[in-house]
Amino acid sequence: MNKFTNTSLAARLRSALLAVAAVCLLGPLGLPAAEAAVSSRAEIDAQSREALARLKEQTSAGAELASRAAGVLVFPEVLKGGLVVGGEYGEGQLRVGGVPTRYYRLASASVGFQLGVQKKSVVILFMTPESLDRFRRSKGWKAGVDASVAIATLGAGDQIDTETARKPVIAFVFSNKGLMYNLTLEGSRITPLGK
Repeated sequence: MNKFTNTSLAARLRSALLAVAAVCLLGPLGLPAAEAAVSSRAEIDAQSREALARLKEQTSAGAELASRAAGVLVFPEVLKGGLVVGGEYGEGQLRVGGVPTRYYRLASASVGFQLGVQKKSVVILFMTPESLDRFRRSKGWKAGVDASVAIATLGAGDQIDTETARKPVIAFVFSNKGLMYNLTLEGSRITPLGK
């Protein structure tokens, strides 16, 4: 990485951590969170299309499930970082029928030994109209509380296990290097952006 890229990543991570702090601290009080790291719709749209294309390149099973989903929530760039206290933040869009319908933020905070920065993409598939409706009606949706989210892992022949494929909410977490395993979205809070 060159110095410009490191500086840009550091600035984005700092903005993301501030936004996570605002969401975590102000959200429970019903106060509007700071929009410090908010990207434009055009940026989110372009990045989301790229993330979906990467998912399709990495797994045909993911592409097939996405084509059958009632709704697809795409967070093209989720930054996670910390030093003892950590945070995770990303902005994305909900796509229904292949069209962006609303914009969201994903945020979480954690305490424990952690050091460094990680960048990933998250695609959440709402496989049933009921799971999509529950998500859309919520003012703040928390993974593991408002719905169980099955993290997709691939088996032999690029296939998702049958049990996961039957779940109403399925998530793919990946980077440029491929799908990421042994991850959880439990505790991640997803709230609408004011866009």
